[in-house]
Amino acid sequence: MASSISQLSHRAPPGPQDVLPHEKSSPDQDRTSPAPHSSSTHHPRGFIAWFKSLGSGIVLDIHARAPWYLSDWTDAWNYRVVPATALIFFANVLPGVAFSLDLIETTGKYGVAEVLLSSFMAAFTFSVFGAQPLTIAGVTGPITVFNKTIFDILEGRNDSPNFLHFIGWVYLWAAIIHWITAILNWCNFLKYVTLFSCDTFGFYVSWVYLQYGIQVTTRQLQSNNPPNTPGALVSIILALLMLVTSFLFQSMSQKTFFHRHVRRFLADYGMPMSLIASSAMAYWGRFNIANPSTLPIGPAFQPAGGREWLVRFWQLEAKWVGIALPFGIVLWILFFFDHNVSSLMAQSSDFPLRKPPGFHWDFFLLGVTTFIAGLLGLPAPNGLIPQAPIHTTSLLVMGHSREKRDDEEDATINESGIQTPLPLTDTDADAKAAQSPLDKMFLEVPISVVEQRVSNLAQGSLCLVLLTGPFLHVLNLIPRGVLAGLFWFMGADALRGNGITQKIFYFFRDKKLTPEDEPLRKVRKSRILMFIAVQLVGFGATFAITQTVAAIGFPVIIMLLIPLRVLVIPRLPFTPEELAILDQPTASPFTMESVGGSL
Repeated sequence: MASSISQLSHRAPPGPQDVLPHEKSSPDQDRTSPAPHSSSTHHPRGFIAWFKSLGSGIVLDIHARAPWYLSDWTDAWNYRVVPATALIFFANVLPGVAFSLDLIETTGKYGVAEVLLSSFMAAFTFSVFGAQPLTIAGVTGPITVFNKTIFDILEGRNDSPNFLHFIGWVYLWAAIIHWITAILNWCNFLKYVTLFSCDTFGFYVSWVYLQYGIQVTTRQLQSNNPPNTPGALVSIILALLMLVTSFLFQSMSQKTFFHRHVRRFLADYGMPMSLIASSAMAYWGRFNIANPSTLPIGPAFQPAGGREWLVRFWQLEAKWVGIALPFGIVLWILFFFDHNVSSLMAQSSDFPLRKPPGFHWDFFLLGVTTFIAGLLGLPAPNGLIPQAPIHTTSLLVMGHSREKRDDEEDATINESGIQTPLPLTDTDADAKAAQSPLDKMFLEVPISVVEQRVSNLAQGSLCLVLLTGPFLHVLNLIPRGVLAGLFWFMGADALRGNGITQKIFYFFRDKKLTPEDEPLRKVRKSRILMFIAVQLVGFGATFAITQTVAAIGFPVIIMLLIPLRVLVIPRLPFTPEELAILDQPTASPFTMESVGGSL
């Protein structure tokens, strides 16, 4: 009952494009009524409607999610929360630290403490106050590129300001625009974000992970303080070991070996076990003698360079305050796309969710965390890809599919209030015929998600624990090569499941082994190639600009994917049926309802 009420009440707020038009008068009235009188009577009504809509998205988000708040904590009494916490902790913290190595080693303005505190702040804020607690936020590769580019720009000037003061103003401007965006209901524009944009951006993020893994290893080969070639070679071996063992555990979890509980254990803990085992190898025999490089650390709970935690950015010279505004706009563009897309992917149509989302309220909270990050001198956190969908996947509850009986309804509700998946329909006849009775009996499908707040809060709290002296020492024991392998595994795994990759694989698949009900069979191959080409052009432009001095502008290229899909793609020679197969909404209608539906 609560779910039904929340779905009815969680309608999309009227955004800028949703304000009702002025009432039209009859033709006779148009000829007899003067224009000034018409504008004076109708425009105030439209303005009042627009004024009343301010902040309505935030209000609706809070009203829709509030009835579920208590259950968000009580539902955490489930074993799935334990492996989800462990998995996302390693998948969030270690890449965040590795991404920040450039900032740590080249700027001297950030340290491991800043990265860990930023991750904790984001986890605490969105798990306790957020409307979408499944979304994982932390320090990402794009924000490190953004901050590093600003540092390089400022360092090239003779009158360069204090870096943290300038960044503080950049973050403040971005936070203000975040709040304005949430109040004006601009998150309604997410209705135009489809799999075209998400797959292209996800493809870019996957290659960024692969690139950073290579950079972590090559940086050790180029080190001159002092050079340690044996250690660098051992790091490459450890990276490959981490990559291979992670995929080995993942592959075994998907095979028919062992009991299903063992397979699920390998799926849950395969990556953490690979990381621990690969790190231990660095201290075995001759590997230990080679002394491979490990993660840098600093004093417990102390910021980099011995500065105080509070950044007094209001002391910045006035001219630099204005110069910080364009950078704040660029950061807003990055976070608007990156954070909201990660939220969409964490609540995609692949997951049987039952609790309502809240994009407007969470984006308002993102402005709060951005402001606090500038105040404390932290790298600003935002939604993580692929960690956010990995978190939801780890919380899936699997069950057996069952055949539909004639006297059953299309869906049933069990005693826990969770809707079971729809049974197979007649269109699946060929696939059912190809399955053996054992396949039908033991096939597991997602039946629900443990939607709660504890796993996000727990992994963030572990970041705070990691800031203590003993655990910082443990962090210092992890070789950089293992982090490179973790980058490669996460990047390759995300790349393998990406929509662009799947469409490319379609061309290499044996047609005799391709299911008859494969949707791409209904699309001309030339049109599939054209769609892939457009996505690769978007990916190439984004990736290329990040390798140049113009890297600060890469968020603009990412945001242009939305008008490209809305305005350009429909003008290309696709039929509506083909476009519907090639591109679909990212999330289910239930999730997209809060932003006005789908494209």
